[in-house]
Amino acid sequence: MTGLAATINTHKKAYYDELHRASTSNYIESWMAWFASIVLEAQSRTIATISFVVEKARFLDGLKGQLNPRQEKVVLRMLAEGIDGFQGGLSAQNYRVITGATSATATRDLAELVALGAFSRAGQNRYARYSLNLKRRSGSD
Repeated sequence: MTGLAATINTHKKAYYDELHRASTSNYIESWMAWFASIVLEAQSRTIATISFVVEKARFLDGLKGQLNPRQEKVVLRMLAEGIDGFQGGLSAQNYRVITGATSATATRDLAELVALGAFSRAGQNRYARYSLNLKRRSGSD
């Protein structure tokens, strides 16, 4: 789906409301203003997507050869969520479900990901949540 189509899709109800309003009168200035704002929003989202792809590539390049297969699987799964990310963060339980790891292995893997700077951690114990640290830079930057 293109950036414009995706943006319109997120505002589907407003799109149809504005389209209906414009089609029942000859007054289209409101429709044109609304549509222009959607085009600008789509442009901003496209720029953000491009930035995300660049950050993602840098992030993965900086971690090359440092992750075990479980960690790599989880990192790739989180990156697959795109710009909006893994909603609510990753819990140790999520990690175990995705990888099939034991609790001890999940705890160790997550601690390593934090130590590498790949993940940021918020909260403690069972309330800990992990998020990607895309602003992480490799030593070559």
